[in-house]
Amino acid sequence: MQYSTLGSSGLTVSRVCLGTMTWGEQNTQADADAQLAMALDAGVNFIDTAEMYAIPPRPETYGATEQIIGNWLSRNKEKRDKLVLATKMAGNGLNHIRHGSDICPKTLVQAVEASLQRLNTDYIDLYQLHWPNRRSPHFGRHAVNHIPFSEVDARQQQDDILAILQTLANLVQQGKIRHCGLSNETPWGISQYLKLSEQHNLPRMVSIQNEFGPLHTKDWPYLIEQCQHENVAYLPWSPLAGGALTGKYLGGARPEGSRWRLVQRNGLFRDTPQSNAAIAAFVDLAAQLQLSPAQLALAWVNQVDGVTSTIIGATSTQQLRENLSAFAIALNAEVKAEVSAFLQQYPQPF
Repeated sequence: MQYSTLGSSGLTVSRVCLGTMTWGEQNTQADADAQLAMALDAGVNFIDTAEMYAIPPRPETYGATEQIIGNWLSRNKEKRDKLVLATKMAGNGLNHIRHGSDICPKTLVQAVEASLQRLNTDYIDLYQLHWPNRRSPHFGRHAVNHIPFSEVDARQQQDDILAILQTLANLVQQGKIRHCGLSNETPWGISQYLKLSEQHNLPRMVSIQNEFGPLHTKDWPYLIEQCQHENVAYLPWSPLAGGALTGKYLGGARPEGSRWRLVQRNGLFRDTPQSNAAIAAFVDLAAQLQLSPAQLALAWVNQVDGVTSTIIGATSTQQLRENLSAFAIALNAEVKAEVSAFLQQYPQPF
């Protein structure tokens, strides 16, 4: 396993971050225990979760993933200080989570306290804001004008961000969180957090996790360049596009127990003729290179300049083993050129 520094935090994290959003929906406590054992044995020390998990988000499974991790930690207390544990606070729009309210000082404190209790820990290493109050462009990306920028009150947003940073500072001072990060943010959003934290001597955002992979490369180069020069760790999520890049959904297939059997996922990762053509081409390319599509995709993401750690998820230890193996694969210049040719032929994102 290789390791990187998590932005300006000084924390050392594995190049693989174990994602957990299926735990509590597609995976049981026993499944999660097995995945954790395999990941830790491979050298993974970075675990990512969120209060809204399991996915798809619904009242019945809200907090279930954090609770599963907390159950594991209660039986493995000696391993806590060896892990970098990350979780996220849900933003607005989900009625079953704080009535769909914005991230603000009051709700932020409530969310942190609840996550600490479910996770069965005294502190969270990396506490992230799952999406901004003005809503993430990711979740509305299928519309041409998904964010009405002209209707956003930038000054109000800045005031809100400052209040959030001040609350995070109090939580850091209390020892409840160590470092802060963002998720599903834009360059403008990152800039506001960095500027205000410097102006007011408040905690600096050390990371951002956004969707990134061969089917969704919109953050390159603009956002990733900013992360590189601002020393903000870039953490790609869904590098396999919800499993679509494995090719298992081609031809309308929906394997039993797979993520796309959950109807909500189809609205997030588009099932279109264009995306299916790209996926089929990527699967063929991987076969020509004698790699599985998952291995090719993950190895490529891992070697994109500016990526700190890639968030991977699996619903079985077999999938997890295959995904972990990708991070030992060094792609040569010829293979990278083949992937570049694919990206040029199939413009992103899908």
